[in-house]
Amino acid sequence: MSASPPRHRLSSVVTRLRAAGCVFAEDEARLLVSTARTPADLDAMVDRRVAGLPLEHVLGWAEFCGLRVAVDPGVFVPRRRTEFLVRQAAALTRPGAVVVDLCCGSGAVGVALAAALGRVELHAADIDPTAVWCARRNVTAAGGRVYEGDLYEPLPAALRGRVDVLVANAPYVPTEAIGLLPPEARVHEPRVALDGGADGLDVQRRVAAAAPLWLAPGGHLLIETSERQAPRTVEVFARNGLITRVTGSGELYATVVIGARPADSGPPEVASPVSERGD
Repeated sequence: MSASPPRHRLSSVVTRLRAAGCVFAEDEARLLVSTARTPADLDAMVDRRVAGLPLEHVLGWAEFCGLRVAVDPGVFVPRRRTEFLVRQAAALTRPGAVVVDLCCGSGAVGVALAAALGRVELHAADIDPTAVWCARRNVTAAGGRVYEGDLYEPLPAALRGRVDVLVANAPYVPTEAIGLLPPEARVHEPRVALDGGADGLDVQRRVAAAAPLWLAPGGHLLIETSERQAPRTVEVFARNGLITRVTGSGELYATVVIGARPADSGPPEVASPVSERGD
């Protein structure tokens, strides 16, 4: 559609969105109008948004770290708070570094890191085929590769001991809290991207347990978590031999736990995540 749509059309979209309970109806209307190719396309997009589909799924993209990242229906939508994870990882990453984005979803974190640094060797992985399909559109354009499988399982063996920065926006919502999430997440995003098990830390435990095998000496693992869960995430990191610290952003309501493999460490002894279930 034209860059300057008729005022009545924009007003009509705002009215429909507001009636559907969209808090930021004016902003959403402008995005929908500017993205739609035809009036019929706009009507269909508004219908999907009014029906409860996340705005990013309707648009086909999400704004993340100043980038437009493709986000297909059924794929986890990158949150603004996760931009803090990117910032922390970028501060620890040098151009040309080996970066792995686990539980990558759309690949937003890895792509944003590549954009911030100009050049990295980027690898990403997710267990969800829909997410992998979407991530390949984003990550391949950034010069990276995407693998389908469970955490480290699909990664090339040649990466072991070479990863400089390992980022994981792993699911950390406790299973019993899934029902409390907004419908946009609970209904339209894959449960595998949300459910972190009984205490929300099941996937984090598995990521941390194997991280020393994949990190280069001096390499870093960064995981987004909640402020409440951070102390237990720190315990998990420390149990696996990582030098750990916590950082957060009050503005973004974001918490990141950072663990470093000691620079002078020998071959890692990988802990069993099963033995950690009682922590």
